[in-house]
Amino acid sequence: MEVEKMDENEWKYHGEGNQSLVVSHCQRCVVLRFLKSPPNQNKTPEEILHHLQNIVDFGKHVMKQFFGENYVHHGEIIQLPLDFVRQLCLKIQPERPESRCDKDMDTLSGYAMCLPNLTRLQTFRFAEHRPILCIEIKPKCGFIPFSSHVSQEIKHKVCRYCMHQHLKVANGKWKRPSKYCPLDLFSGNKQRMHFALKSLLQEAQNNLKIFKNGELIYGCKDDQDCVSDWNELARHLKPFFFPSNGLVSGPHCTRTIVKELIHVITMALLSSTDTCRAGDMKTVPISQGRSYCEASAFNKELVRNGKHKLESSGLPRGCLLYKTLQAQMLDMLDIEGLYPLYSRVEQYLEEFPEERSTLQIDGPYNEAFYEKLLDLSLEDDGTVAFALTKVQQYRIAMTAKDCSIMIALSPCLQDECSEHRPVVLTSKSRFTFSVSVLDLDLKPYESIPHQYKLDGEIVNYYLKNVQAKEDPVMSNLFKENEDCTLVLHKV
Repeated sequence: MEVEKMDENEWKYHGEGNQSLVVSHCQRCVVLRFLKSPPNQNKTPEEILHHLQNIVDFGKHVMKQFFGENYVHHGEIIQLPLDFVRQLCLKIQPERPESRCDKDMDTLSGYAMCLPNLTRLQTFRFAEHRPILCIEIKPKCGFIPFSSHVSQEIKHKVCRYCMHQHLKVANGKWKRPSKYCPLDLFSGNKQRMHFALKSLLQEAQNNLKIFKNGELIYGCKDDQDCVSDWNELARHLKPFFFPSNGLVSGPHCTRTIVKELIHVITMALLSSTDTCRAGDMKTVPISQGRSYCEASAFNKELVRNGKHKLESSGLPRGCLLYKTLQAQMLDMLDIEGLYPLYSRVEQYLEEFPEERSTLQIDGPYNEAFYEKLLDLSLEDDGTVAFALTKVQQYRIAMTAKDCSIMIALSPCLQDECSEHRPVVLTSKSRFTFSVSVLDLDLKPYESIPHQYKLDGEIVNYYLKNVQAKEDPVMSNLFKENEDCTLVLHKV
């Protein structure tokens, strides 16, 4: 594809994060990703190229090893005519949210990353002429900390996401807390997964988006109000799930369509369409940690109904959720155990700043960098090498905790389906699909102090403002529903 020969009007604003801005082509299944920088702090073209190369190398040599060849799309770096970039910047500027305009798109270097548009099918191009549905899920951290370094017992009972929800509501980020709990989604239990996905659909926040032919039809767009009308969503989805249009309209129709959607998402998430060596590497037996979160709305409902045991079916080893969880569990020490090791590395760099490049803190992210991540030893020998390995593993884990999973679906006729094409069935339709993962930029080394501080704020707020109110009620319910065994002795 010769990007430089395409008119800038054929590209549209697609979205952006803290560090980059993305535009997508109106017809082709590609996006361009440009770096951003604060005004008057433009990097040199060489620095931009180096930064982009690090992103590509990290995806290619590190994250692809954890997630698999078919799930990770690292893209490639291209150089564009500066006039094309400037015209493109002018075109999309009015579409950018005001909250994002504190940083400017790079228009000086001409470098960008060319990536596939993950709202479209990434395999089996035969279906590209048909409508495409894409669900983007940001699952967040799927396990409870198991580290002995955790100082507050509540962290062994309630997951980070559920605690953070209350602080976000208090700070005005969201109007109400979501009932979604990541541990339900990562449980592998279909009943819990369905509850988690329904909760995401009810309160999407920035953890769920739905696209139709590349256009956002459900979820939040940056900091704007969410599009969350279930009836409107059902109107968009009805042709996908009930193409014969035989289902009556109304609340029953909406609930049925949403139920079908949740089924399809669940089956796609549990599918295994790739293999990779790191996916078979288990950082810690999941059974060693708590498999449920006490704050989960699903868990609380079970307890209220007199049931205390939660089923955790476990995830298929080849599915993307399993691989995501294994990467997340490289956070073996929790931020409380990690922060002193970060301080050890920092102290070393203060004495020997020239060693920063040798330690590969800022890259290169090559195979040697990946190999060091496989050392899962927790025996601290007091060295900088041990501390650095744990710091780098923590950065990988944080990246996996904040990644997004993209599920692209397209209607599929029965005679087009074969063993080489993954297919998921509903009551009236069948879909071919692709599953991908994105937002895999390595979390900054410099963000660790912020994470340490934020962790304390989240836990302290929850203890003071939430647990203090809920504890007496829930503890009594747990006590009432504890399993009891009556032992009869022969006399």
